[in-house]
Amino acid sequence: MYQTAADFIQGPLGGRWPQGPSGDKLLLLNLPALVSQTLSAKRKSKPDRGSQPAASDEQNLLRRRRTELRVRRRPNENAWELVHPRCALERMEDLEEVQHMLDAGEVDVAIDELRWLLDGCSDFVAAHRLLGELALADGDLRLARGHFGYAYNVCISALPPRGLPGPLPYRLPVNQGFFESAKGLAWCLHELDKREMALDILDQALKCDPTDPLGLRAWQTAWRAEPRTPESSDGK
Repeated sequence: MYQTAADFIQGPLGGRWPQGPSGDKLLLLNLPALVSQTLSAKRKSKPDRGSQPAASDEQNLLRRRRTELRVRRRPNENAWELVHPRCALERMEDLEEVQHMLDAGEVDVAIDELRWLLDGCSDFVAAHRLLGELALADGDLRLARGHFGYAYNVCISALPPRGLPGPLPYRLPVNQGFFESAKGLAWCLHELDKREMALDILDQALKCDPTDPLGLRAWQTAWRAEPRTPESSDGK
């Protein structure tokens, strides 16, 4: 039903994501091809509408904030899971409707619906992650960074300051939005010349799940091998 991002993204993402051990591309985006085609057409036909950041900047990405998310240990195993707020759980059916909109290529309607969902539930990680993916597909790195960054930040803020005594495994669906947002955030920061911050995000995600199901370690190795350049400070 879906294709990988490299199959349909036009621009900086195509063909540049690292591959897993099997040769399969370990991509973040999981959007219908019709969505990418719609966004591509919009970029060609419309002037830049300007970014609408999701209340996140580099200085706040690693700063803990108050959040309704919690974390708990799973019964009978040394693994932890995020507990999302009730408002997020109540909106999951609405998120399924958003996916149907995207399947039909109704991108603007889907984005409006996601923003509406966030108005009543600002810590709705899945909505921020999806808005980040759409912004990334649209080539808006700042907006994508904002949504991915907010989702990442509230999840990190739910964890104990000294970290968990066990893993927060990606295999649990309730944890996946955190890791996917971390991956998207790291990519955006790297592309915006914030390599050290991007590496910090990867380090934190790998501490939470060292099994690395999203292929983050390959980015970590590649980015650390890049020539060191001054970090951008122009607020891109």
